[in-house]
This record gives sequence, C-alpha cells and structure tokens, in this order.
Amino acid sequence: MPWDMAKLNKLTIAAALLLWAGMAAGQPTGTATPVAAPSAPLPVPKVSQGRIERLQDFASQYVPARTVDIWLPPGYSDDRKYAVLYMQDGQMLFDAGTTWNKQEWQADEVAAQLMVEGKVRPFIIVGIHNAGKYRNSEYFPQKTFDSLSKPDQERVLGMTNVDNTPLFKAEFDGDDYLKFLVRELKPYIDRQYSVHTGAADTAVMGSSRGGLISLYALMEYPDVFGAAAALSSHWPIKYDTEDNPYPGQYLQFMRENLPDPATHRIYFDYGTATLDALYPPLQAEADAVMREKGYGPGNWQTGEFVGAEHSEKAWAARLHIPLQFLFPPQ
Repeated sequence: MPWDMAKLNKLTIAAALLLWAGMAAGQPTGTATPVAAPSAPLPVPKVSQGRIERLQDFASQYVPARTVDIWLPPGYSDDRKYAVLYMQDGQMLFDAGTTWNKQEWQADEVAAQLMVEGKVRPFIIVGIHNAGKYRNSEYFPQKTFDSLSKPDQERVLGMTNVDNTPLFKAEFDGDDYLKFLVRELKPYIDRQYSVHTGAADTAVMGSSRGGLISLYALMEYPDVFGAAAALSSHWPIKYDTEDNPYPGQYLQFMRENLPDPATHRIYFDYGTATLDALYPPLQAEADAVMREKGYGPGNWQTGEFVGAEHSEKAWAARLHIPLQFLFPPQ
C-alpha cells in the first residue's frame, strides 16, 4: 500500500516529534553500549487504587539494572491467583507527578475500575522502566534488523532524531532485553507473587516502539506470553516513511513468526493525529498479515481512534479496551 505523505500535516507531526523526543533531548550521542543504570531513580509513584511495590536497580546479566514498579490491585491476596501484565515504559504508567511530560496511562485507576465492574479477571501490572536515552536501541526488535540487507542496515543505523542526533545511541539489544524479561524478571515475579505462571495468563503491552518490542516478545517467546497489545505501534522506527526499509521488514517477520492464533491474542490500535498520522496505511498492511496468518475477531483486534494523538493521555483514554481484550473474565 503506498504511503501518501502529502496528506499529512508535516508541521503538526514535527511539533509532536519534538515533544515526544523530549526525554532524549540534550543527551550525548554515540554508540557505546551502556554499562550502568541510565538515569537516577524516580520517586515511587503515588496511586489512587491498589499499591506499588518497587524493585530498585533490579540486576541483570543481560541489560543494565533498572527500576521495576509492581502494581497490586486493591484487595490483593495470596489466597488467590492473578494474571500478569508486563508493561513497557513503566515510569509513565501511574503518576503524572513523576513523569517527564506530566502525563500518565492511569493504569491503576483503569485496571482497578475494570476489576470492580467484573469486566476483567484480576491481574497485576509489572511496569518495567525504560532505558532512557538507550530506549530506542533496547526496544528495537533485533532479528528484524539482522534480516535486512547490508545497505538497508546501514540506512537504519544512519537514522537521526528531529534534532539530527543519532536515533540509536547504543548497539541494538532487544534480544537481551527480552532475555532479561523472560529469564530473570518473570521468574522473580512468579516466585514472589501469587500469580498464574502460564502463557494463557501472561500478557505484554507497550506503545510506540514499546508496542513493537511487545509484539516481538510474543513472537520470540510464544510459550511465555499468550497475548500482546501494541498501541500506536511505531512501524517506521524513524519519524517518516520516506526511503525507509524497516516497516516492510517487520511485516515480513510477522509473516514468518506470528504464533498460533488458536492459542494467542493480539491487540493493535492507532490514532490519526500528530505522530499517529503516519500509522493508518502501515497498520492496514499489518492487518492484512494478521488475516493471512489466520487471525480473526476472536483473537485479534485493531482499533482506530480518530483525532487521537501520540501521547500517554490518549493511551489512557482507551486503555480499558486492550485490558478487556487481554484479560476477559473467565
């Protein structure tokens, strides 16, 4: 499907990009792999529903130590078992008072309300803080890069931010990030909390690049994750689709690696404003792959939100939809 960039308001998108890239603004450039936690810890989020238990500087042999915030719903008890949702960009989920842009997903309020209303089965949220200026590299689905041609790899490596600094400030380590998640963090959660440990009760969610790595996690570890939600998936990797080899490569990886639709569930969505204005034609291509691989209404959902922008505020407004898709009542 052709990408009609002439229909997009490029000035609006550019303004959104400057805001969205705010976390990385002013960060040093380079390609050295990080060897320590990338930033000072944020205060523990204040939540209005349930409670947060923090793992500070959770150590890993695969990636730099990082903070993990575990949200337990009201009435959490060892007398019952809970499903588990692993969420990317964990510092953005619960408390706008601690986030860089003063926005949040309102994950505690939305999840708790759905549980009260009986619209979802009980679950906990494991919010994994991102790697700051190394986020783009850590959330890069590594095998999709490896399968590019050498010239296309060089084009991806040469991609820049809107301020012309390198888009990727470290070597790609998406595979190591998933090893941390699957081999270190999940076993800890399974030991320490009263949770179901099977794939049917374990889901992963993220937005933008966090959406891409979440779907990648499902494809790489289908025996661990039974469902994934990718909100505002940032298919282009960079900030436009011109001369960009990457989206087609990710779609091909999906064709070759999507798990069995009989046992897995996948949720997508997108807005139509700011950065999300890039996504409708690319999501349509992804939807075609989903149909090709046998996914349908019972195990796949794609939502369009007209006028929604690329922001935590927008994702919070529709978070109840993917949560109900991931954890329907039993």
